[in-house]
Amino acid sequence: MAGSAQRTADHRPYFFLSYAHTPRYGAGGPDPDMWVERLFRDLCGHVMAMTDLPAGAPAGFMDREIRSGEGWSERLGEVLATCRVFVPLFSPRYFASEMCGKEWYAFAQRAIYHQAKSNRPAEAIVPALWVPMPPEQLPGPAERLQFNHRAFGDRYVTDGLYGLIKLRIFAEEYEAAVYELAKRIVSVADTTRVGSGSPVDYRQAPSAFGKPTGGPRPMHVTVAAPTSHELPEGRTPDYYGKQSQDWNPYHPDSARPLAYVAQDLVRSLNYQATVSSFDHESPPDLSQPPTRPEILLVDRWALEDEERRERLAAFDAEPRPWVSVVVPWNRDDPQSRVSEAELVEKLERTMPHQMRQGRAACRAAARGVLSMEAFGQILPQVVESAAQEYLRHAEVFPPAAPAGAAPIERPRLRGPMAEYGTTHFVPNTRDIAPDAEDTDDSRS
Repeated sequence: MAGSAQRTADHRPYFFLSYAHTPRYGAGGPDPDMWVERLFRDLCGHVMAMTDLPAGAPAGFMDREIRSGEGWSERLGEVLATCRVFVPLFSPRYFASEMCGKEWYAFAQRAIYHQAKSNRPAEAIVPALWVPMPPEQLPGPAERLQFNHRAFGDRYVTDGLYGLIKLRIFAEEYEAAVYELAKRIVSVADTTRVGSGSPVDYRQAPSAFGKPTGGPRPMHVTVAAPTSHELPEGRTPDYYGKQSQDWNPYHPDSARPLAYVAQDLVRSLNYQATVSSFDHESPPDLSQPPTRPEILLVDRWALEDEERRERLAAFDAEPRPWVSVVVPWNRDDPQSRVSEAELVEKLERTMPHQMRQGRAACRAAARGVLSMEAFGQILPQVVESAAQEYLRHAEVFPPAAPAGAAPIERPRLRGPMAEYGTTHFVPNTRDIAPDAEDTDDSRS
């Protein structure tokens, strides 16, 4: 009975329809997005029929639902923080859209938090083919989705919803595909149950797609933390596991090791992310260009081990601007709260250069990130800083020019936030220590 009452009381939109606006062709031409609106209305009708949503409750949301005078970015952020399923309409124009990439990232972040808290996957993105897309043209976050489009019909796979809705001879195929899509939305919403989150500042959010650069670039996550078998005397094992990568500083709020949460967040920015332990990493040859950018997650308790402290000090002694340090810190952990001043001072003495290098967000991350939510908010800037520094220092060879031809100019490689100009994703600073340097929050 309680579960039934809870479902009845949950009036959040079942789905958010994310699509790329098609520009109008010629003056006075028809609205090209009217076909998307028809799809939206058809989906809403099916969802209402398949659920017990009361009259007036929103079955879905698309940006045409925003009323005149209503804050556009605020409204999008609010719905993306509460909708149950995210439905992206795949098309070449969709993955070229910065706005669509922001919407994807905002929802994906929620799903990652849900998995961190529950330690259960949250596959709440249900893609739909507006125009068929070859898999090799999909960015990493879309390519990794496990979804069988053929379940919606063979003609749907070859022509997409746009082809089915435009051609009358495919009317039955359109109706069948939309019905199956609505069934899938309701099933995923009712089984996954992704919790509501805090609205992301849509104007400052990064895009999940980045710029086309021939595929996602590498980003490595390294963890400097003890295992449960080598803890400092008296330290509780509640936050540790058999490997350094099992460190879970935000326990009990999070049920998942932070390294793998970070890996998912990095992948959601269209990078190929890998994870390892600092203790098992061989010192790189600094006479050679770096091979990857890196995020170094540091547990201050790790410095209680003298050998590891010396290795971290040696790591800090050589400039590595392509490495960004993040120091997760849980003040709800009684032992950490009591020992905070001592451990902060020890890390400052051990890694003074890493603690002070980089952008304001990087320095804030090195001073301490006090919650899972704050970690997710600041990580995109830290990742972008490491990626940009890596591109400045890495050795990239342009293709050889034909004999007698002018040298081929090496293309400029850009990270997923580079298209913002000077705009940076500004995190909620409640759980991050302030810094004197301001950030530019203009929108390009």
